[in-house]
Amino acid sequence: PPRRRHPPPASGSWARRCVSETGPAAPAAASAPPALPPLPDVVAQAERLVALGVHEIAGLTADAVRAAASDLAATAPAGALLVVDPALAPPSALAPLLRLPAKDGEKEGFVVVDMTDVDRFAPIEGIVVPPGPLSLVTDVDRGDDLASWSPDEALPELTARGRTPLLLHEGIHWALQAPDVLARNHCYMTVGSRLRKPDGRLDTRTPALWISNGTGRDGRERRGAPKVGWCWAGNRHTWLGFASAAGRLPA
Repeated sequence: PPRRRHPPPASGSWARRCVSETGPAAPAAASAPPALPPLPDVVAQAERLVALGVHEIAGLTADAVRAAASDLAATAPAGALLVVDPALAPPSALAPLLRLPAKDGEKEGFVVVDMTDVDRFAPIEGIVVPPGPLSLVTDVDRGDDLASWSPDEALPELTARGRTPLLLHEGIHWALQAPDVLARNHCYMTVGSRLRKPDGRLDTRTPALWISNGTGRDGRERRGAPKVGWCWAGNRHTWLGFASAAGRLPA
């Protein structure tokens, strides 16, 4: 569908805070989005999860993960992403497994210090996580064409396109399997996950994955590291798309 017109990116102290602390203020057209890296087949993804120790975090045996992947291999759509239930492997446990190459070796992933409640972010209304310890997410996309949209604007657009926004743990699994999906100036939000306050209202933070600039509380030593953080639901960012999928399938 044609792209909708929107007013210029948000300004003001909150917008400046998010840009200055979380990413470059480059114009949206500064560079073309790099092609999405292909996902390995489901069997190879299972081996990757086992190698990372995700099965141990989740309380599963390596053989159980391999067997489930083997059963899925015959029917899994091409490009499907294998994910572990976040109740078993929460984002806080998965984020440190993220890696990106750097001049001085690999940089380890982390969760920003002011997101101690990261594991409480849950699927928004209308998103149902398939039952069971493993599931598939189909036809994942980084949503580069929605960069410079706010989460409040992008969510209804994804719905209109028949897409479902990725959940935070799904976005982390994607970066575990294909680290290059996180590219400088081309990262993504996972707006399918939100935190609901005790009064029922949504917390205004929306989770995202991107590459740290090593500024502020991230620390200089984390420059270039994969990062799980958040941005305000009403703010726009030239360097964050909106990750989505065609659907979810039980394993």
